[in-house]
Amino acid sequence: MKLDIWTKIKDEVLLRIKAEPSLAPYLNLLVISQDSFISAVASILASKLNSNALSSKEIKNFILDVYKNCDGLEQSLIDDLTFFVRNDPACKYFSTPILFYKGFQGLATYRAAHCLWGNDRHTMALFLQNRASEVFGVDIHPAAKIKGGVMIDHATGVVIGETSRIDENVSIFQGVTLGGKGNDNGDRHPKIKSGVSIFASSTILGNIEIGKNSTVAAGSLVLKDVSPNTTVAGIPAKVIS
Repeated sequence: MKLDIWTKIKDEVLLRIKAEPSLAPYLNLLVISQDSFISAVASILASKLNSNALSSKEIKNFILDVYKNCDGLEQSLIDDLTFFVRNDPACKYFSTPILFYKGFQGLATYRAAHCLWGNDRHTMALFLQNRASEVFGVDIHPAAKIKGGVMIDHATGVVIGETSRIDENVSIFQGVTLGGKGNDNGDRHPKIKSGVSIFASSTILGNIEIGKNSTVAAGSLVLKDVSPNTTVAGIPAKVIS
């Protein structure tokens, strides 16, 4: 699977170069010249996350080292990418999310930060979180736990708190907040089960559970548990189906 996806990405990028020769230096540097899927992802992230603090080369080497040494991280990236292609009707190619989608790029940065957090490298994890928030518009605390196979579509304005938990096959759209209620300590953020869709500008607050295969309609405020296979909507959210 890894080899198939990496081969597809390179083939797609060669076609992009043929269609847009002016982008050839950029695409050759970040994708075609790389030796693996994770190397290409690290290169693309580094080209966007660099700052006066760390150069593109430093960030690329750092992220790539994390990717290589964190168990299961590469597979999580592949699962995220595959889920994007399967579930976003605007995404026709495997190369599109890694090159152009802030949601995938922000999630890929979070995955490196989360691994660092788990190894007590909190300062660098928070540095990556901060840069991802500035560059991609998505703010995911590195301590949050997100399984592979998640789509953050458009990404702008998405906030995911420290004790949030997100299972696989979850779709999250722009402007979504998974937050605390402001006066709780400890485990205080939502738990999102597999197959859930959370549509734009929804806010889910507190240590509550959104059950498997449920839907949160756009603009909803969710303050209570949502049962599996249920759609909720409104402020505050109520069951509609």
